[in-house]
Amino acid sequence: MTRSLVVTDLRVEFDGFAAVGGVSFDAHPGEVRFLIGPNGAGKTTCIDAITGLSKGSGSVKLGDQELLGKSVNKIVRLGVGRTFQTASVFEQLSVLQNLDIAAGLHRSSLSLLRARRGIEPAIESALEETGLTAERETPAGILSHGQKQWLEIGMMLVQEPRALLLDEPVAGMSQDERTATGELLQRIAQRRIVLVVEHDMDFMRRYASRVTVLHQGKVLSEGAVAQVQADPKVQEVYLGTAGAATTTAMLAVADTTTAVSNTATQGEGA
Repeated sequence: MTRSLVVTDLRVEFDGFAAVGGVSFDAHPGEVRFLIGPNGAGKTTCIDAITGLSKGSGSVKLGDQELLGKSVNKIVRLGVGRTFQTASVFEQLSVLQNLDIAAGLHRSSLSLLRARRGIEPAIESALEETGLTAERETPAGILSHGQKQWLEIGMMLVQEPRALLLDEPVAGMSQDERTATGELLQRIAQRRIVLVVEHDMDFMRRYASRVTVLHQGKVLSEGAVAQVQADPKVQEVYLGTAGAATTTAMLAVADTTTAVSNTATQGEGA
């Protein structure tokens, strides 16, 4: 059984308007998969259809399981986790309590009534993976913006999902938080599908394995970061003329940085 998420000819209409008009892409464990595009391109609508929040046609398969037509709760139980632009956490409760509640999703009603001894291994693992071990007793409401996002990701991890879908996870974060989030997504993606909707082009450039660019509800371009950024259609539609120049500059900076790093390494070994 394949563990991939495969979207085929996905279509979503609202009152006769095609918000998503036949989008196809796939995502696999071991990669951080990005979905980008200008406002109104259909990115979040795709995610909504995959997770059951919007009605779509076509096919969305997670392994052998067809997701389209299933309820939100059923899709969650099949192993799909999803975050939103604003973290959904219980602010009056501690980090540990938030994770404990999330971990109860797959427990029986009887087990939820029993007093549990210690902290479940899945919760300990989520605390460590998200970097929140030292904050386990901290009320979620006083966490930084980035930490709240990490907590929400941790609340998905304790449910042991097969796929994580994240909608603009670094919006409003500091540079350090964006870096920590990118590294977190790379760790998670080693064992799970990670699909990211994002506007931050620098974040995409640093952490994406593959990218699908949407425009007006259709796939405009797809491939590795360098391929997508070099695509004239992407430069014209998504980045604009100024963006195309910026893209060229960004790639040049990346190449220069690599060259400098290699030179320094050679110098140390001399």
